[in-house]
Amino acid sequence: MPIEVLMPALSPTMEEGTLSKWLVKQGDTVASGDLIAEIETDKATMEVEAVDEGTVGKILVEEGSEGVKVNAVIALLLEEGEDKGALEGHKPEAASPPQSTSKDADSAPASGAGKKDAEPASSPVEAANEREAAGGKSSTNNSGNRIKASPLAKRMAEQAGIDLSRVKGSGPNGRIVKRDVEGAGQGAGKAAATQSAPQEAAQSATVDADDPLAKAGIARDRYEIEKADNITKISAKRLTDSFRDVPHFPLNVDCRLDALLAFRKQINDKAPDGVKVSVNDILIKAAGVALKQVPEANSSWIEDGRIARHKHADVSVAVAIEGGLITPIIRDADAKGLVQISKEMKDLAGRARDRKLKPEEFQGGTFSLSNLGMFGIKSFASILNPPQGMILSVGAGEERPVITDGALAKATVMTVTLTCDHRVVDGATGARWIAAFKGFIEDPMTLLM
Repeated sequence: MPIEVLMPALSPTMEEGTLSKWLVKQGDTVASGDLIAEIETDKATMEVEAVDEGTVGKILVEEGSEGVKVNAVIALLLEEGEDKGALEGHKPEAASPPQSTSKDADSAPASGAGKKDAEPASSPVEAANEREAAGGKSSTNNSGNRIKASPLAKRMAEQAGIDLSRVKGSGPNGRIVKRDVEGAGQGAGKAAATQSAPQEAAQSATVDADDPLAKAGIARDRYEIEKADNITKISAKRLTDSFRDVPHFPLNVDCRLDALLAFRKQINDKAPDGVKVSVNDILIKAAGVALKQVPEANSSWIEDGRIARHKHADVSVAVAIEGGLITPIIRDADAKGLVQISKEMKDLAGRARDRKLKPEEFQGGTFSLSNLGMFGIKSFASILNPPQGMILSVGAGEERPVITDGALAKATVMTVTLTCDHRVVDGATGARWIAAFKGFIEDPMTLLM
């Protein structure tokens, strides 16, 4: 009996993901532990290992398919001694994935599976072709053989007067897709171009009518539209929900950095070769120790009316990656030395940019820190990262005039802003935490006590 390969849950909150790439093909033999696919979640692209051994008999979900539900059957393995005949009539027990959109908008849906008692299609592309055949016309060549082409490709070819039997398909299994018809159209004569112009204009007008920028009076040729990746879409939803639903408020304070910069120099002078402690590493340590000193601030709101008081100071640090942000975690930041924090942060940030973090390395923090000071930003307020109750926004350190002992002086000053969830961190609690943090920054030797 074929072995079902299921869409894995790569994090506790994952409900669906994008099957970005297959690392095997039909007919390949795999063993337990072999890498078989890359799955894109809301935060990272991760490699998936085979759980069982066998031969890849059928791939049910094509690479690039989005919205693939957790536990959907994505492939079938043949056990030793089984041939392809074992695949006939096999009905996957797990829920099949919904029809999903590939990265190429003109490619076939991810799966032909539907009702529970329906036979699975031979492949996603064949399933799409079967639906097209059932839904109406089918294109045929002069020999009466059916031409495999997407509905959009057929419609474009009809409008442009292009004979599909003369077009070579570049899609899966030789299927003709949008780019093939466009390529054929570029080689057509002026007469064909003139004939299709009114239809193209009508089609363009239809697109523009549904485009909010066009409705605002921006000409369509003055901008480009690109598809948001999974990370951007999930981040957009979470941040919108947070900004709308969480009652938040900011607290800001100026911290003098002169003592911290001198302290950092002393640390780096004695640090092992290859280790360079950054200001950010010291901020992480100070945030962790402050969370321990003001434990009420290290809290999360639970929607049924309860409050979680965290026992550990796990600091999430915002790292910019292509397509958005990710927050790798320095766990037990209060208890770790600065050299250890520096090494961990360098490793996590590097793997974050390569999208190689494990879910437990970027999920489960109790507090967040975002530093835009390196970009020259003087001050800003971040959006909370639920279910965390606070996030600290760090601005640039710069020389400013200050009053010291009644006299005007010069000092390096940094503005920090603490955004708090008022349901768990009220103004007084937030103020006590930020005062503790400021104390550690202005007298960093106290971090070692």
